[in-house]
Amino acid sequence: MEDASRPTVLLSGGTDGIDGPTDAAGAWATPMTTEKARAVDCDPKDHLRQNDAYPFFDAIDHLLRPGPTHTNVMDVHVGLSLPEDAQP
Repeated sequence: MEDASRPTVLLSGGTDGIDGPTDAAGAWATPMTTEKARAVDCDPKDHLRQNDAYPFFDAIDHLLRPGPTHTNVMDVHVGLSLPEDAQP
């Protein structure tokens, strides 16, 4: 179960600024991502089962769209979370 009170963010994106045939390099998620998706009638489990991330993150405006960077070093994944005993 998500703990929406714990500040956490996950970013996953490609350094080339796009991902395959899409205009997005990746997306980001927070503890409130599933709640935000359900509020716009988007079922997170359904999209996960179908390996269909683009429409899911597009529906909640969480796509990373920097535009082409004309580099392709690697994909970047960053996760940040405060320790449980830290004050936000």
